[in-house]
This record gives sequence, C-alpha cells and structure tokens, in this order.
Amino acid sequence: MTTGTEIDADLRPVLPLTAEVNAAGHLAIGGCDAVELAREFGTPLYVFDEADLRDRCREYVREFSARLPDVGVLYASKAYIGKALAQLLADEGLGLDVVSGGELAIARVAEFPLDRVYFHGNNKGREELAEAVAAGIGRVVIDNFRDIELLDEVAREAGVRQPVLLRVTPDVDPHTHSHITTGVLDSKFGFALAEGQAEEAMKRALAAPNLDVVGVHCHIGSQLFETEPYAAAIEKTLAFAADMRRHGLNLREFSPGGGIGIQYTRHEGPPPLATFAETIATAIKGACARLGLEIPRVTVEPGRSIVGRAGVALYSVGSRKDVPGVRTYVAVDGGMADNIRPAIYDAKYEALAAGRPLAALEELVTVVGKYCESGDVLVRDVRLPHLEAGEVLAIPASGAYCLSMASNYNAALKPPIVFVRDGKARLVRRRETYADLLATEVD
Repeated sequence: MTTGTEIDADLRPVLPLTAEVNAAGHLAIGGCDAVELAREFGTPLYVFDEADLRDRCREYVREFSARLPDVGVLYASKAYIGKALAQLLADEGLGLDVVSGGELAIARVAEFPLDRVYFHGNNKGREELAEAVAAGIGRVVIDNFRDIELLDEVAREAGVRQPVLLRVTPDVDPHTHSHITTGVLDSKFGFALAEGQAEEAMKRALAAPNLDVVGVHCHIGSQLFETEPYAAAIEKTLAFAADMRRHGLNLREFSPGGGIGIQYTRHEGPPPLATFAETIATAIKGACARLGLEIPRVTVEPGRSIVGRAGVALYSVGSRKDVPGVRTYVAVDGGMADNIRPAIYDAKYEALAAGRPLAALEELVTVVGKYCESGDVLVRDVRLPHLEAGEVLAIPASGAYCLSMASNYNAALKPPIVFVRDGKARLVRRRETYADLLATEVD
C-alpha cells in the first residue's frame, strides 16, 4: 500500500468510484466509514456505491448511443436485483432482462416500466409466461420450440400479439469459464444455426398468429475480456437474420447480449467499455451494410459490469489457523453461503483491512468462510496486515452474482444490503432472521 491517504493505485480499478481513506484512516465508500457501517448493520454486509452504479449506467448509454442510432441498455437482473436497484435503473432510463417470475415480481413491486422488460430463459413456465404477458412485458426471448407453442397459446388467451426475439447460438467460443459460456453449439440456450434448427424455429415463430417476431438475439457468455468473439457472433447472427427475410422476417431489433467483464484482481482487467462498444457497433454497421439490412434497434444486456465494481462485501475476522510451512487460514463470518463464486468458478478476489487499508502487508494468508466445506475459500493467497479477531475485512468487486446466488447453506442468514451516497447509508434489505428461515416450514 501507499502512504498518505491514497488507496493503492493497483486496487483502484476493483474498488467503487467513491472509495477513499477517510480522516480516521479507514476505508470509506460513498462518504461512509466501512468500519462504522459494519458496526451499525453487522457483518457480513454488502455495501453498494450509488454513485458508481449510476456512473456505469450512464457510461453504457453514452458509449453505445454515440455509435448506434437506436439503442436500449437492459440490465441483466440475474447479476443481482432488488427493489431499490430496480428503481435506480428505471431512474437512469435502463430496461431489465429478467429470467424468472421472481425477477419479474421484483420489477413489478418496484413499479418498473414493464414495456422496458425482456423475459429470457431456457425453460419458462406457463404461469410465468402468463404473468409476463398479462403484465404487458416488452419482449419475450424465444429460446426453444416449446416457448413458441406455449407463448403463442398464452398470448392468444390474453388477446394480445406478443413481440418476441428469437435467440440463436452462433457457435462462437468467448474464451471464458465453461460454466458461463453460452454461445457455443453444445449449450442449453437458444437455437443452433447448424443443421437448420434456427431456421425451422424462425419459420414456426413467424407462422404463430399471436407472436410478432421483431428480431434476433444472441449471447455468447459472461466475464468476457476479448472483443473479437462479439464481432464473430454478430456477423453470424445478422447473416442468419438477412437470410430469414425469405421467410418474412422484418428485422427491427437485434441484441448481441451482454457479458462484458470486470476487473476482480489488481493485475487482470478488461479493455474499457468504449472498446467493446466500438467493436460491437462497427460489427453491426458493417454486417448490415454488407447484407443490405437497415440498422435495427440494438439492445445490450450488461449485468456484472453495472453492479460488480459498485459492491463491496464486509466481514468480521474470527479464528485463524497456521499450518507451518504450508498456509495460514484467516476465517471470517461469511463465505460460500453469500459468495459461492470462488467455489464453483475458482473466482479470484482482492481483500483489504477496512480499518487500516494503508497498513503494511505483513503476511500471506488464505481467507476462508465459516461453512462446513473445505472449498469454502473466499480469497486464496492474499497479502494482508496481521489481522486480529474482530477486525473488518473488505472484499471489493462483490456486487455481481454473490447476492443473487446466495443460499441458506448451514441455515445461514442472508446478509443485509446498504446503498451509500453522500455520507448517508440506506438499508435496502435487512438481514434475514431465524423467523424468516423457518417461515416456510409447515407443521
């Protein structure tokens, strides 16, 4: 770490925009002292920097709108969604990508404009589709043949002609973790271009009297650092759309999906958003020119890259175990129940002592959780000050997928969430209680 009041420059890209060292020598976010936040709300605690969230929303709108004539930015709710975040996104003019009736319910409770909501998923239930159509959802993304039949029936019963996008798998390798690769041939999502599957799906969807096929969609994966896979997927998908004109497709919308990565560790970061926006826009305009297509409305679907950096997880240090010559374990009061990403993706994080972020890094430790799994590791081999029990440990870049994938493993209570801005903290989700844990039990 540096001396003075500046956070180590290498950590700056993984911390929220407003992160700083305050007069007390503590980590502060949104003008709020992280140690005081931990004391007030308890730990584990998830803190979101509202200024960072809004800045990323505006950056997406700015970078894509500067390059394409008609753009919609849809936040991918699966990264994390709650009522307060949905209201912030609506305020910033974004749309939502939802994948379940539950995510749609959150949007409705937040009074999110439903014409800006798109419903994805590879196995949508009839009840979910009926709720979505009845609520006036903007688009349903058709993912399989059952979707076509079921949604056509649901729309007929509702007396509407439902706008849809057809999702295709362009068979492009995005060079990311296999669990978050979605655009290759061997994927559970979408219609393969190979063997005419996507063409057959398009013919059926166009023939369905209660569906209005407005365009096509593809999504190749998540946490992407390379731009070329986007260009390749766009070329293949738009070539398919151009060919489908012979079956009557009038391409009015196109989505290249989302998946742009964020920086989790000090030395590994993606290109800036402007680079991705330029690649995507150039590929779309170039393909449309070659194929004789009008440039359609383009929707992009960022999730992680909106919320990831804005969120910081705070934990309290508990026990430690020294294995001489092997490893030192430092345990905290959370772990895989609130952040399972290291266990299932081998995800890497940084960590810092919230109460003394400028202190000398005295030892190499592995930060582990409290749950009954050897794989309950949050950060492996990170340099930190010698931590004492009760100190607050911050893990940056925790805004995406930690909360949405959280569980009650070992009957853990899901953590509270606060939004911080201008020195004020707003509790947007309280900590679960034992009563919450037992509420669904039936005598």
